[in-house]
Amino acid sequence: MKYIAYCRKSTDEKDKQVLSIEAQIAELKEFAQREHLEVVEFVSEAKTAKVPGRQVFAQVLKKIEAGEASGILSWHPDRLARNSIDGGKVIYLLDTGKLLDLKFPSFWFESTPQGKFMLSIAFGQSKYYVDNLSENVKRGNRQKLRNGVYPNKAPWGYFNEPKLRTIEVDPVKSKAIKKAFQLFAEGNKTFTDICLFLHKFGFTTRKNRPVKIDYVKEMLSNRFYIGIMKYAGEYYEGKHKTFISKEIFDAVQKRIDQIIKPRKRKHEFAFTGLIKCGECGASITAETHTKYYKGTNRNVTYNYYRCTKKLKPCSQKPITEPELELQIRKVIDDVALPQSWAKDWYKWLEADEILEKQSTEENIKKLNLELENLDKRLNLLLDSYLDQVIDAETYRNKKNEFFEEKLKINEEIEKIGDNGSYWIEPFKNFIGSALSCAKIARAKNTCSDLAIGAKTVGSNFFLTNRRLVPTFKKGFAELCAPTPAQSQPSGSLQNSLSVPKRGVEPPPHCWDKLLRPTRLPFRHFGISALHILTNS
Repeated sequence: MKYIAYCRKSTDEKDKQVLSIEAQIAELKEFAQREHLEVVEFVSEAKTAKVPGRQVFAQVLKKIEAGEASGILSWHPDRLARNSIDGGKVIYLLDTGKLLDLKFPSFWFESTPQGKFMLSIAFGQSKYYVDNLSENVKRGNRQKLRNGVYPNKAPWGYFNEPKLRTIEVDPVKSKAIKKAFQLFAEGNKTFTDICLFLHKFGFTTRKNRPVKIDYVKEMLSNRFYIGIMKYAGEYYEGKHKTFISKEIFDAVQKRIDQIIKPRKRKHEFAFTGLIKCGECGASITAETHTKYYKGTNRNVTYNYYRCTKKLKPCSQKPITEPELELQIRKVIDDVALPQSWAKDWYKWLEADEILEKQSTEENIKKLNLELENLDKRLNLLLDSYLDQVIDAETYRNKKNEFFEEKLKINEEIEKIGDNGSYWIEPFKNFIGSALSCAKIARAKNTCSDLAIGAKTVGSNFFLTNRRLVPTFKKGFAELCAPTPAQSQPSGSLQNSLSVPKRGVEPPPHCWDKLLRPTRLPFRHFGISALHILTNS
């Protein structure tokens, strides 16, 4: 009788008692010589048997069916099958008589009903071992995630600590990763540049080449670096140390969005995307025209802005870029904050900031109560899932939703702890922007600078009969608003801003209208101020 010797060793098997392929071949040769077995071929395979689909094993069965051999020699039945399909194929070949015998140095078998029964038990035990091992691994991974430990291979800049079974920061490679994030956040490096940069620090392929761009994209988008783990579609809080700040990570994400979704334009005109037509509401576009002058024998190029007329018929005529530029300069200059006012405004803001810091502890307590409430809701959600009240997909989606809420609250607590309140800093930026309007409106600044300034102070600019009508954002709108009737004489804010008089004191009505409608400190205006100055 001819036998085919089959040896298998899977790289993912946890059982260290399983012999290597070389050891199995040596044992089978000795066993075949001792039992006087004719082995026509030795085949080996390094692949798991817990799922069907092993190519070498399938070829062995085909040779058995073709009559090239009538027996299989292997170290143990679990080398042949750890799943019900492959085990069933072996038993079926025995039932049909195409496979006459199986030989194992570590297992007794005869092709009898009793022998097949024992073989079925051996295959069943092998499958039970795999299933049980899988459950144990999953259970261990779930516990790791509860403890805030990532159960997979550590990302770049970290390493898996086998003794503590944790993920630790690599003191050398983490510096290279941190520098890569910083370089990309600055905006002058591409994905390829980052690949080449990391190559210098040992981040290479097996052939010592720079890593692929996709790996770098994945690294730069991995929230693991800011303490958030994603596993099997769910988010978890990590307990590992982080070396990338939230600010740098957010800047990198914005940079990635800009690269992946670039704005496609045939020409770059400074004021396109800023203005709409006041008659039909369509966007204002721009085009270039060239005119030849015979007297000077030269061509002159002019930029015109006009309505696209895509929504409906429109009678509006084009406007030249210089005319539009002058109007935008005036719009920005109208909301410029005189430098002489800045001292008082910052003084008032500083007084309110002191009061705000006194209430920081109270605000943090409220946010911590919200976190506790979210934790209770998460526990109720988990209980509902375990009691099979909701399905797995609903549980996962709601858990991710609650987790995102927790992240926002934690970020808010961090901001309040650092700055007292998250609206004070935006308002400081507002004052700074209002002070810089006069500089932006100067003639030396380009149209691109003016466009940025216009987007800062206003939105929904409309062009009607070649006249620009702005809609100022909250804050800037109050700066440009006329003075109340009782304050109209010499202290008119409108007059002061249109023709700034640096020696004039800031009129009280402006401050009251902007942030003190009831003469209360800033902190009573708090959230509204943030909404007005950042979201309008």
